[in-house]
Amino acid sequence: MSRFFSSKYAALEAYVPGEQPSDMSRYVKLNTNESPFPPSPKALEYAAANTRSLNLYSDPQSQLLTQAVAKTYGVDPDMVLVTNGSDEILNFAFMAFTDKKNPALFADITYGFYPVFAQLNDSPYETIPLRDDFSLCVDDYIGKKGTVFIANPNAPTGVALEVSEIERLVKSDPDRIVVVDEAYVDFGARSCVALTRKYRNLLVCQTFSKSRSFAGGRLGYGIGDPAIIADLNTIKYSTNPYNVNSMTSAMGIGILEDEEYTRTNCLKIIENRNYTVDALKRLGFTVLPSCANFIFVSSDSIEGGELYRRLKEKGVLVRHFTKERISNWCRVSIGSRESMEIFIEKVMEILKA
Repeated sequence: MSRFFSSKYAALEAYVPGEQPSDMSRYVKLNTNESPFPPSPKALEYAAANTRSLNLYSDPQSQLLTQAVAKTYGVDPDMVLVTNGSDEILNFAFMAFTDKKNPALFADITYGFYPVFAQLNDSPYETIPLRDDFSLCVDDYIGKKGTVFIANPNAPTGVALEVSEIERLVKSDPDRIVVVDEAYVDFGARSCVALTRKYRNLLVCQTFSKSRSFAGGRLGYGIGDPAIIADLNTIKYSTNPYNVNSMTSAMGIGILEDEEYTRTNCLKIIENRNYTVDALKRLGFTVLPSCANFIFVSSDSIEGGELYRRLKEKGVLVRHFTKERISNWCRVSIGSRESMEIFIEKVMEILKA
């Protein structure tokens, strides 16, 4: 830290992303929940057609992409804001809807960026423990003051809440906003987007990174009441009005026009997830019920950190978290069938050693 760094950020604990080794050819990479499939061919076609306009600024309103998202979900365009990844709209939500009088509320085991966004924006926050089985109980949030942030399915656990439970939470207090982060919803959970037409205090965030094979494109979006979206646009135009570049925007439209490709890939991931879960359970692992493109696993035979290190030595990357409550668990992204077969093979080698 230099002597010029602002004291207001001195205690900031930055988000730690998953490993991205430069020598990726050495590893089966199952640590960052990326898709094993390339983006839609239509997206690549649209990207190539868009290169001639890169000398010009992108459309700050991202009108064509916004309309495409709205059409996909059956909402009005003024209910949509597209952003540079879903992380950007989550940060916008912390900026717009949390402050010293309105703290952020989120689970103790959830997406690691939530406490970072709270600290970054000097917003107080309260972490609410998940239950012993790592499920989230909305009753723990009802009656508390503050903006609620829920990852559904949750990360890193993969456990999903029923839409009816989230609706009960949203309905319980119309005077506070509930933000539902649906980064992984396409792998077996149900979306809350339909509720945004019914409730004015709900913001649903999604991403193109996971199910739509576009993590490197950095594209996300939020859907909510027009007044909420207007608030978030105020933040956007005060920070980065050209937040989605024109090539990414064009590719996003191509991806949305090829939903069958996305659905097919999601089904393959679900199939590979089921295969991996069955294999791990036969090896004595505990695996939480997942509606995501990853699973959360532990074993009485080997500690989580040791499993992570031994797998890395054998050329397989998974994610291990050092937080005490989950230090014995590893998060394993679901990749191609070949990748999952290699993962299971290496786990078996480790357990036999």
